[in-house]
Amino acid sequence: MGMALHEATHALATGDVPVGALVVDAAGRLVGLGRNRREETGDPTAHAEVLALRQAAATRGEWRLEGCTLVVTLEPCVMCAGALLASRVRRVVLGAWDPKAGATGSVWDLVRDRRSNHEVEVVGGVREDECGALLRGFFEGHR
Repeated sequence: MGMALHEATHALATGDVPVGALVVDAAGRLVGLGRNRREETGDPTAHAEVLALRQAAATRGEWRLEGCTLVVTLEPCVMCAGALLASRVRRVVLGAWDPKAGATGSVWDLVRDRRSNHEVEVVGGVREDECGALLRGFFEGHR
């Protein structure tokens, strides 16, 4: 989570919401890294999770990320939860829960919906205070 937090701070320079994510394979090797870049790129899908998953797929040379874990500073939204399911990630480890748009247990629980063809393990609240403080600081400065 420390690396994801560090990556999240880089988003501040471009005015993006400070969210960082990384993907590690089953052996614990880093295979993908991302931070929010919507403001920087103008791409509405440039969420930290999606960018980390894209890099992981490129690194591994395949879209199936079976056995991999996504670590992210903020609970994934609906789009990112869908990307987790589509990529077959085994686990998501998240920092702060998102009570407004979270889709891995707080508002929705898409990744553990039994109707899906894949289920993702969710580990939440890892370094939650630090992750939440970074986000609160960003939004306080934008209100």
